[in-house]
Amino acid sequence: MSVMDPRQSAQDVHRCDLCETAIVHSYCDFCHINLCKPCVVDHISDGYDKHKIVPFKERRSTLIYPKCETHPHETCKLQCKDCNSIFVCSSCMASEQHRRHVFEEVSEVYKTKKQAIAKDAEELETLISPTYEEITHDLEKQLANLDGGYEILTTTMSKQGEQWHREIDIVINKMKTEINEIKVKHRDILKKHLNEIKQTQSLINQTLVAIKEIEKSTQVSPVIKYNSKIHEFSKLTPKVQVSLPTFFPEPINREKLYSLFGQITPLSTATEENVSSLNQRDTLDRELLDKPELVTTIHTGYGKLRNVTGQNRDRIWVSGKSNKIKCFNMKGSLVQTIYTESGIFPNDIIVDTNEDLVFSDGVTKRVYVVRNGQTKELIRLQGWMLGELCVTSTGDLLVTMASDDKTQSKVVRYSGSLETQTIQFNDEGKPLYSGNDQIKYISENRNLDICVADYDAGAIVVVNQDGKLRWRYVGNPSVTKSTPFYPWGITTDSKSRILTTDCNNHCIHILDQNGKFLCYIDNSYCDLENPSGLYNDQNGNVFVCELNKGNVKKIKYST
Repeated sequence: MSVMDPRQSAQDVHRCDLCETAIVHSYCDFCHINLCKPCVVDHISDGYDKHKIVPFKERRSTLIYPKCETHPHETCKLQCKDCNSIFVCSSCMASEQHRRHVFEEVSEVYKTKKQAIAKDAEELETLISPTYEEITHDLEKQLANLDGGYEILTTTMSKQGEQWHREIDIVINKMKTEINEIKVKHRDILKKHLNEIKQTQSLINQTLVAIKEIEKSTQVSPVIKYNSKIHEFSKLTPKVQVSLPTFFPEPINREKLYSLFGQITPLSTATEENVSSLNQRDTLDRELLDKPELVTTIHTGYGKLRNVTGQNRDRIWVSGKSNKIKCFNMKGSLVQTIYTESGIFPNDIIVDTNEDLVFSDGVTKRVYVVRNGQTKELIRLQGWMLGELCVTSTGDLLVTMASDDKTQSKVVRYSGSLETQTIQFNDEGKPLYSGNDQIKYISENRNLDICVADYDAGAIVVVNQDGKLRWRYVGNPSVTKSTPFYPWGITTDSKSRILTTDCNNHCIHILDQNGKFLCYIDNSYCDLENPSGLYNDQNGNVFVCELNKGNVKKIKYST
């Protein structure tokens, strides 16, 4: 049986740095060496004043003061505040140079600085370093998604090109059809004229035969009865000359063609001040008002008010269970009214990046845009029923929809009329949203998350811009409401907070971007009753529809 080296056993036991075998007993605070009892004598043999021996448990407790430059045999335990806080010893303090100067103890300065250093270390470890790690992760994620993002762009362009090719083929085929129709008419004209000429030729031939018979005949009667037809046949029918149609190709203007095909936005680099997550959370909490304030109430005249959206900061559009979509100014005066194509109420209304009104019509299964007073079709669905809408920061449209058999739901992104993304399943292939035609209002957050208020599921479902599930919110578990949580309208604000209406509990839930519940806006502050649609003006105000009262309330909830 081999004997274990004592230096390798019980590795958690500190040993003497000189003999390397005995268990440590003391510590030299000047030399920073572990010492056993026997080795202490050897260590201080060159002079006791050169060392500071303390019990091992009290190691590094002795302050090592700097030597005085003027009096080398003394240590500096003070700082002269009148001389830029230089270190001084007791002899310096009594000298004429520092007469009547103010001094402070180095130990107190050391203690204060140590506390500041410990605070810095804690802030670096718990706040700053994790923030940089988060920024690094975000940049690496952006780099990882770079190729995919540009591939989506080029795919969108290719699809636009294919659409153009199809449209050009349609135009060419239409023109060819017109040419064929003209050719048929051309042929008919020529054939008709040819038939007329041939009929005349037949009559001429018949007359020639009769004349020759008369010439040979000696009978008087036929000769006397003969009438000349030379005058009749000399009247030649007009010569028909039908010209072929001509195609005049328009010159191709490449610059105009380029602008018509689409636009590429320039590369935009936005920088945002990064604030540590703890400080940011405190800031967000402070910005929410303790008591939300009711600013104004607009009476819309609807029996069932569902939707509200803003336009140009001084107007709102509203819709309810009516074929009318109304526009009000901030004083509550009716400015404009438009009507749906189907004559039935719209599913949802929004204002796009061009400040044009966009609405979805569930009956026609189409999305319309109202531009320059004209209502134009933007999107047409087949096999799916239209739901609710939102416009993204890039000008795309996000549309919720349900299958005709009401078993599936999904979110589709459109660039113009072109479908570019579908969000329907999680990573396990399970549906993200409840499979039915119940309302699913939608909003894009400032961090590009896509937030859906799934009414029938009783949940806020949030995915990132790639459609990956981030989190679900099913109500605040710490507060019991009278009825279960069924979210209706949803919007986001300038601080990436999410606001959603809880219609049956007469309140609005405010969440942070990670799904943490922050607070309620309820009827104790603003006399809310059955809140439905929402619109946020990004200035700390939220516009709320009251479903049954038909009012829109503007509420100040944030500074």
